[in-house]
Amino acid sequence: MTIRLPAGDGGFRAYEPREEPLAATPGTPFTSRTVFSAAHVVADPFADSTPDSPAAVDWDATLAFRRHLWSHGLGVAEAMDTAQRGMGLDWAGAAELIRRSAAEAKAAGGLIACGVGTDQLTGPATLAEVRAAYEEQLALVEESGAQAILMASRALAAVAKGPEDYLEVYGHLLRQSAEPVVLHWLGPMFDPALEGYWGSSDLDAATDTFLQVIAAHPDKVDGIKVSLLEARREIDIRRRLPQGVRCYTGDDFNYPELIAGDEQGFSHALLGIFDPLGPLAAEAVRVLDTGDAKGFRELLDPTVELSRHLFQAPTRFYKTGVVFLAWLAGHQSHFTMVGGLQSARSLPHFARAYELADGLGLFPDPKLAEERMKNLLSLYGVTQ
Repeated sequence: MTIRLPAGDGGFRAYEPREEPLAATPGTPFTSRTVFSAAHVVADPFADSTPDSPAAVDWDATLAFRRHLWSHGLGVAEAMDTAQRGMGLDWAGAAELIRRSAAEAKAAGGLIACGVGTDQLTGPATLAEVRAAYEEQLALVEESGAQAILMASRALAAVAKGPEDYLEVYGHLLRQSAEPVVLHWLGPMFDPALEGYWGSSDLDAATDTFLQVIAAHPDKVDGIKVSLLEARREIDIRRRLPQGVRCYTGDDFNYPELIAGDEQGFSHALLGIFDPLGPLAAEAVRVLDTGDAKGFRELLDPTVELSRHLFQAPTRFYKTGVVFLAWLAGHQSHFTMVGGLQSARSLPHFARAYELADGLGLFPDPKLAEERMKNLLSLYGVTQ
């Protein structure tokens, strides 16, 4: 049996769906790498909401997905951009998500780290107000018992006059943090408002400032997450980190080679693509735990085409593909997103995502995924 998929040029192509999923079983945490999956939120499809209203979240389905990730040994990076922070999920919603997920992690024995930002600021802010907003969110995450991830701030990018303002704000936060944090550098391809972060649009100059922050407080930095989609730059930064500070790759284009590493080191992982790839990614890391880097690459390299497809420009809309695949995989009963973001990608984009994911065996029930894909196609007027 085949399914007609739009080819993107006005025509169609026939695709024969896979009949069996990839065999992947739950397991314990990893020994060679620390691996987080940034996780999406599941919208409540029955809430009477609009794109401008506060997020309506299906908490049961959202927390169930986190238990799915923990069951495979992955950590959860909570309330990050994958959870639509700043793209449908406001600070009130993020705070509730952090509280609920941290409590769930404690009950499940799962690893969790949560995003700390300044998104309660909705207009122009002073440097002092940015610092206070960060402090408020840091306190909530620490009170929840989760590790803190200091996210890049749109408000700081807007008000900072140069590198010295970043050094002052981050230095202040690191001095008062109770435990070592993860510093997150999110590139403008993920959020255009972060252009010029660390005080310069010159990435070499920005990198120097970033490393200066870490060098001043190495005991307060567990690691860094770099999301610039430039493998060589990440490797360069990784080699310049103080002893004991980890690099968590956020490069959804080049993650297999960065996690595998080289003779001078490797990256851990904090990736949005590990939301749909969870079980397969976990299987690959367990192979790497045995010292088999070749086997790790053989499992994970074929996933890069799907990841690059989901994260294609405009990259910030990758969340749409992530939630789409969660629906096809049966992790939620609908394809509805916070803020109506399910409309952010085209039907040909969805069709290719389905084809690539199915080919990898990502769907626990390939028949369910096929039926749901056909239902979506029929809504667009495609007959089989």
